[in-house]
Amino acid sequence: MNTNLRRAATAVVATALGATALAACGGSGDKADGSKTATPSKTVTLVSHDSFAASPAVLKEFTKETGYTVKVLAGGDAGAAVNQAILSKGHPQGDVFFGVDNTLLSRALDNDLFTPYEAKGLDQVPAALQLDKDKHRVTPIDSGDVCVNYDRKYFDAHKLAVPATFDDLIKPEYKNLLVTENSATSSPGLAFQLGTIAKYGADGWQDYWKKLKANGVEVVDGWEQAYNDRFSGSAGGKGKGDKPLVVSYASSPPAEVLGVKPQPAQGPTGVATGTCFRQIEFAGLLKGGKNDAGGKALLDFLLSKTFQQDMPLQMFVNPARQDAALPAEFTKYGVKIDTPPTVAPDEIAKNRDQWVKTWSSLVLK
Repeated sequence: MNTNLRRAATAVVATALGATALAACGGSGDKADGSKTATPSKTVTLVSHDSFAASPAVLKEFTKETGYTVKVLAGGDAGAAVNQAILSKGHPQGDVFFGVDNTLLSRALDNDLFTPYEAKGLDQVPAALQLDKDKHRVTPIDSGDVCVNYDRKYFDAHKLAVPATFDDLIKPEYKNLLVTENSATSSPGLAFQLGTIAKYGADGWQDYWKKLKANGVEVVDGWEQAYNDRFSGSAGGKGKGDKPLVVSYASSPPAEVLGVKPQPAQGPTGVATGTCFRQIEFAGLLKGGKNDAGGKALLDFLLSKTFQQDMPLQMFVNPARQDAALPAEFTKYGVKIDTPPTVAPDEIAKNRDQWVKTWSSLVLK
């Protein structure tokens, strides 16, 4: 993913909306008897991870439709943002949280972070993405397949076949080529670990990681460090990284051709399709938030076609709505994974903490 683009977009949004919010926020009004009346806030605050991005025009459309303006508070990688939301439970930093995924969902639900709300548009979301469909504490907003990406230029230069599977990554020819994220601090890192658990089973994944460690896998804290600092194929990192393999998304390659003219026949990065695990991201109305009405309107908007069709080239994920159209760059350069390995949500909930603890002892020490 092109985080520079994301950051630029987010910065523009924050600046524009900050000015608008100041103008729109009312404090109190004068009653006929001279006393003050509380005025409902016209600002709705979205708490999210650093990768949230939306077109300024799209968020202005939300303001035009509802009268609310959006203030975005980014809180690090998804894992860090969820942990912060739990720490501030009951006194949330905002009204809506966006970015808890299926690997961390049970942690958020067990901590009772969200007020149930059935968002408009759910009838267009496939049942497979609606993991809380009976209670509506969270709303599915997008999905993405976490997979190893490769730098075509490196493999062409070294006349080396690109890896395709988890098994390939532990072969000697790929020694010291892969960088991944820490499972304890990064949702893509945890998703990659879960992919190996889905592939090798609860009794086999540890042995796989011992072999991956012996083959020189590098672990960093989060996605941005892995992709932009360490991956040689990242345009955002200007090619300064020396790792031609990185754990990212099947939808990351379109970010590498965005704005490139003329468009190449083939993107500079590709996807090892046998290394994927599906993430689903959700949003929820935070309990204790100050603007429930605004939060509900924002949840409806996040699931609207307007936002869903803007999202692929902003956050490089797939829209949850099945009737949302994908941009041409996304379909041409992205990779569609039909049936990635998966782990049942209840198995993740039951074992996640122990799996991460075991992974840390195997890989980080």
